[in-house]
Order: sequence, then structure tokens, then C-alpha cells
Amino acid sequence: MPVGTQQKQRFIGLEWLRFLMGMYVAVYHTAHMYFPEDGSLQWLRDATSMGFFATSTFFVLSGFLLAHVYFVDDRLREPAPSFWLKRLANLYPIHVFSLLLTIAVLLLMQYMAIPPDGAKASVRFVVFDTNEVLARQQPELFHHYMSNWELALNSALQLTLLHAWNPFYLTFNAPLWSISALFFFYLMFPIFGPRLMASKQPWKLLLLVGGLYLIPPLFVIWNQDYGIPYTGLIHRFPLFRLPEFLAGILAYSIFRYQSEASTLPGRPVRLALIAYVAVSFCTATVLFTSGPKFWYYLLHNGLLLPAQLILVYLTALIAEPRSASLKKWLPRLGAASLSIFVLHVPLSALFRTLEKLLMGDLPLCFSDWSACIAAAGRFENTLTGYFIFLALLIVASVLFQERLVTPTRKWIVAKLLPLVAKPSKPAS
Repeated sequence: MPVGTQQKQRFIGLEWLRFLMGMYVAVYHTAHMYFPEDGSLQWLRDATSMGFFATSTFFVLSGFLLAHVYFVDDRLREPAPSFWLKRLANLYPIHVFSLLLTIAVLLLMQYMAIPPDGAKASVRFVVFDTNEVLARQQPELFHHYMSNWELALNSALQLTLLHAWNPFYLTFNAPLWSISALFFFYLMFPIFGPRLMASKQPWKLLLLVGGLYLIPPLFVIWNQDYGIPYTGLIHRFPLFRLPEFLAGILAYSIFRYQSEASTLPGRPVRLALIAYVAVSFCTATVLFTSGPKFWYYLLHNGLLLPAQLILVYLTALIAEPRSASLKKWLPRLGAASLSIFVLHVPLSALFRTLEKLLMGDLPLCFSDWSACIAAAGRFENTLTGYFIFLALLIVASVLFQERLVTPTRKWIVAKLLPLVAKPSKPAS
């Protein structure tokens, strides 16, 4: 493939991967509320328990895609200030709109107070991050309602995209920490990206990055610090999660070199790599759900990085489909992946609340509100309702991205880009 052609390629497989990772995280956060308590679907509960695998893959994918889009001959195609503005314009509307939606849903749930979730619904309610056994035995001990100063501080952190740096608990809409981490990665991209892309030994750098990534979990395990704030630090501290993003950049550097040198792997190697990813995921699921608790830290931060890198690499090899419908919809679904990340929690809470209200005893709401709420609390959300929710989530996320986020992003860029872009030199 000629040099430069790769820069114009659209990785349709990565659009699939972005969308599927977003949906997996959504299922991870919501499906357990619909599983029967008798353990009859324990295998499905285990299979959907690896939400961190999807989030880490998304971070790797972000580094891979940004390197593909923004580098030409190992140089950024535009100055850092304009890059930062465009990335902020892409993240901030998603963050703020989803934050406002979350607050509105929490206030609605608090007003209705439909058991069991409505009783504790509040913008102040948080759960301390810990992986101690006591948290599973008596989770109520780790429930907390923020004081006024905590609420003010965490509101400021949310508005400045610094909330992932709080290692004690997640506020408002838990998955929004990924937006904060991505913003930090984007700030680092013009600093680390050119150096990584210019490296003549990307494999060695990849090994170094992977080794550095393992240091924090090994430290936690060595000291047996499985409580607060160490679990939160391992979970989302942006500096500790940065290696995933950097590894994605290096993976693209390797991919580009192999593509230009026509040394991309053939079918047998690809099948072997697919098998490696599948075995890694299944083994990790067993260790995470049934093994000692230290496996969480190792699997979360480092041990699964090779499988995540290979998964991104393999999906980048997928050829563009012939179907015109797929060519149209895959980019739309991929573009909505981040919206799926941030919308699924508030939309799930809203859907479950409305389902209970509608299916409990709706006519009673017009004559006896208290009895109506009690009837709604007795209704068990159904699996049929859950599949309807997932379909509505996809539709809502695409519309949210295209009708609200994208126009807002374009408006921000149009207004602010002239302020940060360097003026062109006058012609001599």
C-alpha cells in the first residue's frame, strides 16, 4: 500500500468495535437488575461481568484511531491548541447534556420514591469504591450521602472534567469518569504521540508501557490494599490508565508499518490471534468471578492489555462491507458509542421507573397516588422490557449524538477555533 493511503482509510471494523464495546458496558451496568435471584442465569451474569475489558479496549481504540487520523508522516496534522479545542468540543457537550439528564432523572426518581431504587435516589448518593469482602456482605456500610461541601466540590470537578481524579467514589452518573479520563488522554496526545509515532522500536516501547501499567496493581497486591482509595485509583485514576491509550498509539504505529510493508498477518495467524483473545477473555472471566480478589487488579490494569491490543488490531483488518446499508449505519453506530457510554445509566433508571409506574396499577395513580406508588414498587421489571430498553438506548444514543451533540460541537468549533488557530502568514 503506498505511503499516505493508510491515512485516508476508514476502519469499518473499528466502528463495529466501538459500538459493541459501548453496548457491552451498558449491559454490564444494567443487565444484573433483570437477572433472577435463583442463580439460573449465573453463566450469563459471569459473561457480562467484564465491563472493564470493554472500557480498556475503548481507550486503546481511541489511541489507535487518533494516531490514524491526526498523524501524517509522524507529525501532527494541526497545532496542539486546535486539536485540544476539537477534542474538548467533542467531549464536553456529551458530558454536560448527559449530566443534566442524570440529575433530572434522579430528581424524578426521588419525587416518585418507587421502591426499591427510588428510596435512595439522590444527587448526593454515592458508594465508596472498595474491593473488600465486607462491601459484598454489607454494602450499606459503604453507602454515603455527600455533604454540601462535597456536593459543591464534586460538581466543580464534573464541570471541569476532573472527576476521574476523585478516587473515593463516583458521583451523579458513574460512567462519566471515562469522559474525564479521555480528556486527560487528549491533553497528553500532542506530547507523547509524536515521540511514540517516531520511534523506530515500537515493540520495545509497547513492552515498556505494558510493564509500567502493571506497577500500580502489583503495588496494591503487595501491600494488600484492597480498600479505599486504592480501588478507586486502580479503577479510573487517569495517570494510571494512560498506558492503555499510549499502547493504542503504538499499536497503530506497528499496524501502519506492516500495512505499508505488506506484512500484515495472513488467515492462519489471524485465526490464532482470534483464539488468543477468546481464551484470554474466558479465562479472565473465570478468574475475575471465581478467583481470589487480587485478580481483579491484575486483569483490570495490565494482564488483558495484549488481548485488547490484538482485538483492536484484528478489527482494523476487517474489510469494508459491500452492503450500502452497513456502510451507512456502521459509522453512525460507531459515532454514537460514547453517547451509549454516558446515557445508559440515566436512561436505564428512567425506563425502569416508568415501566414500574405503567405496569403497576396506572389507573390508581389518578385516585390514590400512594397506593399507585406502592403497586409500582411491587412490579418486577421484565426481560422483555430490558430488550426494549436496549433497542431504545441505541435509537436514543444515535439521535442524541446526531441531533444534539454534533450540532453543538460544530457551533463550539466555529466560534472558538478562530481564537486558537494561528493566523496564516501573509504571502511574500
